[in-house]
Amino acid sequence: MEVALEILKYVLPSVIIFVGVYFIMQNFMEKEQKKMEFRYKTDNLKLVTPVKLQAYERVILFLERISLNNLVMRVYKKGMSAKDLQATMLTAIRTEYEHNMAQQLYISSRTWKMVKSAREETVKVINSCSEQLNNKASGLELSQFIIELVAQTEKTPTDVAIEALKKEVNRAF
Repeated sequence: MEVALEILKYVLPSVIIFVGVYFIMQNFMEKEQKKMEFRYKTDNLKLVTPVKLQAYERVILFLERISLNNLVMRVYKKGMSAKDLQATMLTAIRTEYEHNMAQQLYISSRTWKMVKSAREETVKVINSCSEQLNNKASGLELSQFIIELVAQTEKTPTDVAIEALKKEVNRAF
């Protein structure tokens, strides 16, 4: 019995010290892990933020480029037929969209749907205006018809999508 007490005198303090050191080390390691995670997130934010802002800029540029007034002014060439102008505008929209499609990674799903809707509505307006003219109509007639229609519209789908993007940027930053 005395031997057991003698062993217990030496082992018990060692066990108490070991348990104390274990919990202190565990607490220290958890704090260090949290610090590393925080540093990782802040470093990651420093890298992602400029890319995200650039994505918003590119999508707004896309919307500006496909807005009907800008699109007509950019692609119309003297002597084009209405069908040629229609095809050129639709190709320009498709090309711009394909070029900027990856930007949806940085934009909310709701806002990206608005961007897609703006693109689809723009295509519908072009096709609708083209269908309302006769087959021999000139590109100038189609461009004037589209510009007049836009002038009568309070807010175009591209304007609505641009506003949504601006609001999202303001909320995020």
